Amino acid sequence: MKNKPILIVLGEPNSIFSELLFKVFKNELPKKLNRPLLLIGSEKLLQSQMKALKYSAKIKKVKFSKNTNLNNKNINIIDVEYNFKKTFDKISNDSGKYINNCFKIALELLKKKLAFALINGPISKTHFLKKKYLGITEYLSIKLKRKNKPTMLIYNSAFSVCPITTHVPLSKVGRVLSKKKIINDVVNINNFYIKKLKIKPKFAILGLNPHCESINKVSEEDKLIKPSIKYLLRKKINIEGPFSADTFFSKKNLVKYDVTVGMYHDQVLTPMKTIFNFDAINLTLGLPFIRVSPDHGVNSIMLGRNISNPQSLISSINFFKKIK
Repeated sequence: MKNKPILIVLGEPNSIFSELLFKVFKNELPKKLNRPLLLIGSEKLLQSQMKALKYSAKIKKVKFSKNTNLNNKNINIIDVEYNFKKTFDKISNDSGKYINNCFKIALELLKKKLAFALINGPISKTHFLKKKYLGITEYLSIKLKRKNKPTMLIYNSAFSVCPITTHVPLSKVGRVLSKKKIINDVVNINNFYIKKLKIKPKFAILGLNPHCESINKVSEEDKLIKPSIKYLLRKKINIEGPFSADTFFSKKNLVKYDVTVGMYHDQVLTPMKTIFNFDAINLTLGLPFIRVSPDHGVNSIMLGRNISNPQSLISSINFFKKIK
């Protein structure tokens, strides 16, 4: 096999993801990619959604092995059985087994080194993850039996952010934070930038408390964040902070730093999505392969309306033009 494919797990069947895929193939973006794309999901559902959204492309069902040669002239798919009632339906728990089977096939191909990387469509945390996992980052980590926790990076080539805690209730963030996790995530990101992007990144790290101050005797800044920064500086990682989050996201800092590390999800994702809108992607670092997800949810309100913006999926695919 000359070029190992990029796998695309279709994710929640009742999401806008199929619409975005059709728009990407209509723009012929996959033909400009030096690797084939291989979808994993229900061929019948994809055909049905294509017809409903009035797109036209050849979908080719594939029985994949190391001797299979693929190209991006067609939409290649490994078919996974899914008994759906409607082309577009309400999200429910019914799709859980189907989604799990899609990931199972993808992870098996990646373990056997028959695929290069993974893109997954959006997942309903309420219905698929059911509070067993904080997110797909953690789901994949547990399925792959990773000892060290993986790192979530919301990436744009100009500026990226990392939340140390992911989908954790705000009331629990202080209890979940640790020096080990802060150091683990910064090291993962630093290694990724150097090895894959050939850039030595400059990090900014935010405090947890307003103005990096606390009425408690010992703040998280003094107990966790500052010692982590000292350790990382000794490891020759270019990092500064902690900075107060309320004033950090100015134009001068967006230019000065490559990556900003925050202590909780919305602390960094809210400004990131405000600044870059759909032009960012979700990377999971610390796995044996690169995992990418478009930075949007299932968006059931827009389901079947054919008006969703495909930019994040375009960015996800274009990302692999710079990764070998």
